Amino acid sequence: MLRKSRLVILIPVVITLLMALPLLRARINPDLNEYLPKNTEARLDLKHTDSLFGRSDMLLMVFTAGDVLKGDALEQLQKITSGIEEMPEVREVISLYATRHISGDSGVMTVSPAVPFIPATASETDSLRRIIKSNPLAWPLLISEDFRHSLILVSPAEGVTDEALFGKLNALLAETRGPGTVMMGGMPYLRHEILRSAIRDLLILLPAGFLLMILFLYLSFRELKGVLLPLAVVAMAVVVALGLMPLLGFDLSLIAVLTPILMIAIANNYGVHILARYQELNARHPSWSMQRIVKESREKLFNPILLTALTTIAGILGMVVHIMLPARQMGLVSSVGIAFALVLSLNFLPAILSRLKKGKPQKSYLLKKHDFTDKCLHWCSEMATRRPKTVMVVGLLTAILLGSGIFYLRVNINNEEMMPAKHPVNQTARIINTHFGGTRFVSVLIRGDVKSPEVMKEMDHLEQKLHHIKGVGQVTSLAKVMRIMSTALNNPGDSLYDKIPGTREAIAQYLELYQMSGDPEDFEALVDFNYEHALVNVQFSATTLKEFDRVMEDILQAVKESPHAILTSGLCRVEHEMAVSIAQGQIYSLIFALVVIALLLWAIFKAPASGLLGSVPLVFALLCNFGLMGWVGFRLDIATSLLSSIAIGLGVDYTIHLFWRLKQQLALGEGWEQAMKTTLSTTGRGITINAFSVMIGFSVLFISNLIILKSFAFLIIFSLLLCLLCAILLIPAFCITFKPKFLKERRR
Repeated sequence: MLRKSRLVILIPVVITLLMALPLLRARINPDLNEYLPKNTEARLDLKHTDSLFGRSDMLLMVFTAGDVLKGDALEQLQKITSGIEEMPEVREVISLYATRHISGDSGVMTVSPAVPFIPATASETDSLRRIIKSNPLAWPLLISEDFRHSLILVSPAEGVTDEALFGKLNALLAETRGPGTVMMGGMPYLRHEILRSAIRDLLILLPAGFLLMILFLYLSFRELKGVLLPLAVVAMAVVVALGLMPLLGFDLSLIAVLTPILMIAIANNYGVHILARYQELNARHPSWSMQRIVKESREKLFNPILLTALTTIAGILGMVVHIMLPARQMGLVSSVGIAFALVLSLNFLPAILSRLKKGKPQKSYLLKKHDFTDKCLHWCSEMATRRPKTVMVVGLLTAILLGSGIFYLRVNINNEEMMPAKHPVNQTARIINTHFGGTRFVSVLIRGDVKSPEVMKEMDHLEQKLHHIKGVGQVTSLAKVMRIMSTALNNPGDSLYDKIPGTREAIAQYLELYQMSGDPEDFEALVDFNYEHALVNVQFSATTLKEFDRVMEDILQAVKESPHAILTSGLCRVEHEMAVSIAQGQIYSLIFALVVIALLLWAIFKAPASGLLGSVPLVFALLCNFGLMGWVGFRLDIATSLLSSIAIGLGVDYTIHLFWRLKQQLALGEGWEQAMKTTLSTTGRGITINAFSVMIGFSVLFISNLIILKSFAFLIIFSLLLCLLCAILLIPAFCITFKPKFLKERRR
């Protein structure tokens, strides 16, 4: 390898440059609904409904003022509504100013605007308040009971991008300033904000991650080569992993932001061990040449580095069996990136290192000075060798105490929680949940002759049943509008008052009367052009998966009893399916990774006990990690569901390096206690540097705008810290107590 160092250096550089080319066509896809497979039932049902009634991913806007009906505020609301209606990027607007008031006099139906005038005096404001209160299409559907908030629902036109829509909206809101404020929510706005945050994170987190890594490597090695060589390996692995995504046709998803951070955290692991061994040999054998030191370091570490890389890749590949598409994609490209970093660390880095001059011997290896890391490792070796049972008991009690929180672990179904609590998308959600029936929208598709009394009455019956479900806020359908018409055209006490007409002709006549003074397009969101399909739109609030399941179960039961209802659809169903997939994907990935890691350890050390003992840190760390999530209130989401695969893939490395060096020291004739002390003072240093470099790599996520990435950073760092403590404290205590036979070899 060292004889052909020029070729070994040149080939990876060329590969990296070629893999950088596909990045020019990379695209970030913030649409959470596309994270599920296309054949998911919820996505298929939503696609079918959208094909009949247009896009259902509505933008939710909340206009807030001291009193919405006061002149200046109402005038501002009117300008905003009119401006949105004129936008070609918008298909439909539902708001206080875009809805109607159906009234009647002597059998004549009148359809007028819900807001007939802008009040100039207090008495006019009170008069308008009474008019709106008498209109069930406006109050409290579109204006809150306290008249402080007004809801605007915006349906984007087909093919319109979020960037184009919000570019126009932001310009409009800047031109229509007044006493009221506007906040936005809903899936289009969430996508827009996720895209902005993802772009910002890629532009800020990546450089910040490299800077942190540079600082840590310099403090660890105190040599320029100890910084630049791992840095080069990481940069090349990042390019290969990210370049592979557009090359395979993958979009950059929300969690794709984790890929470069994952490379920064992991890709320098293997080079760190070679550099640590180089410094050790340089200090203990000052007469050796650089070529001999590099050759010795590579030969001694080739097998453990290769095996730890394979176990890391196996753990990361656990994401490939995840149900969520971005998790599968990230698992695949990250594994390739790690494999590339492995090749670079075993060939590219030694080839360059062999051409450089030796640095000054490190004092810690000369035993002239002990830094903080050495002191901690010395304490761990003393505790593990002198009080191993105490260490194991403390570990068991910690696992029980923290792990019991796993019973309180919940799955997140609120995508808004990806953003900070004070973000407009969360504030909007809280207002809508409190005043407008909830942010969850589900539609029941009705098929049949909508103008027939049978279908219309069945739709009305379904609407009444849905209304009585606990948690359901609002239910709207054409049947509701039909009853409002009958109320307007008939007197109280009449047989048709507030009733669905008994003949098809009467229903058709009601609709014709409406169209004489109203707009036929007013019903586009409720019925198709041929009156063959209709929607019953349900709005409800649910903040937990359990609550969501209960409401949806009641809705589906009511729909099942309706002969003309054929399916239910809505973004909330897709979100629910995503939550279920996150939980199932976590289980699949966890089982896959643990089984593969245990089998690899068995194959490496030729003993089943190695698989069991090597899994102890992983099980301990994951149990404590998920238990902490339950105690603290962290929910399982699209990012934290990746924890198990990544933590397993990384955490097992420390144990393998420990086993490998301990086995070597025992083979040299050292006793168990001395062999453990030697292992922790040498390989333990590389393990510790490795672990903290990974933690620091992930810590850059704390400056992300996305809450789920910050939570992920905290939890993965906590997991890796537990894996490290297990490797340098708990596993040594196990080894001293039980003296595993697979580690004991005859002295050569």
